[in-house]
Amino acid sequence: MQTDSLVQKMEKVQVRVQMPKTDSNKKTVGLKPQKWSDINWKVIEKRVFKLQKRIFQASSRDDVKTIRKLQKTLIKSWSARLLAVRRVSQDNQGKKTAGVDGVKSLSPIARFKLANKLKLGNKVAPTRRVWIPKPGKDEKRPLGIPTMYDRALQALVKLALEPEWEAKFEPNSYGFRPGRSCHDAKEAIFNAIRYKAKYVLDADIAQCFDRINHEKLLRKLNTYPNLRKQIRAWLKAGYMDKNELFSSNEGTPQGGIISPLLANIALHGMETALMDFAKTWKGDKEKNVKSLSFIRYADDFVVIHKSLNVIMECKNILMEWLNDMGLELKPSKTRICHTLNDPILNTKTGKLIHKGFDFLGFHIRQYPVGIALRKNVRTIFESSIYTFSDCFKLW
Repeated sequence: MQTDSLVQKMEKVQVRVQMPKTDSNKKTVGLKPQKWSDINWKVIEKRVFKLQKRIFQASSRDDVKTIRKLQKTLIKSWSARLLAVRRVSQDNQGKKTAGVDGVKSLSPIARFKLANKLKLGNKVAPTRRVWIPKPGKDEKRPLGIPTMYDRALQALVKLALEPEWEAKFEPNSYGFRPGRSCHDAKEAIFNAIRYKAKYVLDADIAQCFDRINHEKLLRKLNTYPNLRKQIRAWLKAGYMDKNELFSSNEGTPQGGIISPLLANIALHGMETALMDFAKTWKGDKEKNVKSLSFIRYADDFVVIHKSLNVIMECKNILMEWLNDMGLELKPSKTRICHTLNDPILNTKTGKLIHKGFDFLGFHIRQYPVGIALRKNVRTIFESSIYTFSDCFKLW
C-alpha cells in the first residue's frame, strides 16, 4: 500500500513538471511565435520595461546583488533579445550600414536565428572604419561600424546597463539619455542666467570618444565578470580601414550602440567634483552649490557662475579630473566669456573675455533692458547655424 501511494505521488509530480505554464488567456507563455509579424511587441516591451524598472529601483537603493541578478535575467530573456534584434535590424537609422561581415539587412527568419545566437562572450569581430565629414568643417569624423551580431548584442547589453546607470547619473547631464534632449540643456542654461548676468566657461573635450582610458572605464563600470569581459572585448576589438587591421588601445568606437552610454559613464562625476569644490567656500553650503551651474551634453559642457575667479578654479579642477580619465580640453573650443558685458581683457591670461557663447547650435547672450534705475537683462537664444533669411529659405 505504501509503495502504491508513493508511485501515485511520483506520477502527480511528473504530470506537474510536464504541464506547460499558461497565462490568464490560456495561451502558452513559453512557446515562441512562428512568424516575426506575429510578435506582440507591446507585450515584449512591457516585459522588458518591468525588468528595467526593477533594476532602476535596485540601483537607487544600492542593492548590488539584486542588480546583477536582474541584469543576468534580462540578458537571457527571450523578449529582450527579440527587442534588441528589432532595434538593430528595423528601428535604427543605420540599419542598412554593414560591418566587416557585409550584412546589411536580415530576413524575418534570420532575425529569429540572430536572437537565438545572442550570448555574452569574449570573441568580437573588428569594426569597419568609415570617415564622415563634420558639418561646416574640412575635418572628418571616424566611425566604427560593428557587425550585425555585435550591434544586436550591444543593444541587449545596453538594455541591462542603462537603467542601472540612469539611477546614478548626475542631474545636469543631457546627452544620449532617454527622455532628455538638447532643449532640456538649453532650459537649464536659461534658468541659470535668467535673473543675473554671469561668467561662463564654454568648453569641449578633445576626441572624447577616441581617448577614454579602457582600464579606468572598466573599473568605473564595476559590473560582473562575464559582462566586463564582453565590454573589454568590444573596446579592444580594433578596426578595419582599407583592408588593414588596426588595434584600439583607447577610446570607444563611435558608431557602436553602447558607445554613448560608455562615454556618459566615463564622464560621470564631473558635476560632483565641482559641487564638492563649492561646498568648501565660506557661507551657506546649499546657496554656494546652487550658485554654481554645470550643464553637460555629451562632450560639450558649460560652467556658469557670477565670479570670474571661481570659473578659473573650476577650469583647473575639470582639467585635472579629465586628465585622470585620459582626456583633456580642446584649446580651440575652450573659452571664458560673459553673457552681458562687452569683451574685457583678462589680466591673468591676456585673452579677451567675449560676450555670449555658442552651445548646441545656438548663440546665447543677454541684452540690457529697462530704465536706468532698474536695470534688467533679457536672455536671447539665437541660431548659430542659420541666419534669419536662411530660415525663410528652409521654410
